[in-house]
Amino acid sequence: MVVMARLSLQERLDLVFDVEDLPYEEEMMRNQFFVKCWLHYIEFKQTPPTPEAQAQSARVLKLLPCSYKLCYCYLMVRRAQVKHRCVTDPTHEDVNNCHEWALVFMHKMPRLWLDYRQFLVDQGPITHNRRTFNPVLWALLITRTLVFGLCTCTSCVHTHCLRWPCGATKLSPESAEGYIEYLKSRDWLDEAAQCLATMVNDERFLSKAGTSNYQLWHKLCELISQNPDKVQSLNMDTITQGGLTRFTDQLGKLWCSLADHYMLNGHFEKARDVRPSEL
Repeated sequence: MVVMARLSLQERLDLVFDVEDLPYEEEMMRNQFFVKCWLHYIEFKQTPPTPEAQAQSARVLKLLPCSYKLCYCYLMVRRAQVKHRCVTDPTHEDVNNCHEWALVFMHKMPRLWLDYRQFLVDQGPITHNRRTFNPVLWALLITRTLVFGLCTCTSCVHTHCLRWPCGATKLSPESAEGYIEYLKSRDWLDEAAQCLATMVNDERFLSKAGTSNYQLWHKLCELISQNPDKVQSLNMDTITQGGLTRFTDQLGKLWCSLADHYMLNGHFEKARDVRPSEL
């Protein structure tokens, strides 16, 4: 039988057939490449979950390594088996190896990468997580869903969470607005302001949401003026003057943002001097 031929001697010894398994085994001999039959067989063996069921699932994947349904079910069961065990338990490493093996064949499937990411995050090794996720940028298309999904883990360090979406915006500049919203949600306002400044200075930038360059400039001024203690890398005076030069027909909001910035910083005399210039 082809299935048995692909198994090692130890794996063959681990397989135990009961009388109830015979109808399924006969069906497998007739339709060994029919995924639905294997799914029924695995579901039967996993009620309740046993080591024999795990060996049976591994047997199936040896025959059909590119079946997404079989692979997804197998990995889900393996993760459930170690869910309540200590992270130092050797079985966690076994499950990690199962994911690595599966992703060799299913590396274009974002769902498997995201499940593996969450499984690693629960274990806690940040360096191992980063090295594991690096191949994702090469294996998958850079989509906003995947990239930001990988960055929402709260256990990641600051620079690690910044690199993923930053790389995506270089390949897909129109997704920069989503990146800025992500930075705001993490309260990294200085990085958000720097990204906004890059956008408003790029005359070729086209907003996916249809936001005009003036609206982006106003968002930048408002972000800096309302958060003077968190945005330290940009000069509000220079940015406002640049906006006043470029948008001569929309001066009011920019002057108000500059005045608010001075007042929040306690420079009331400068804020007062802005009013005559505004008028």
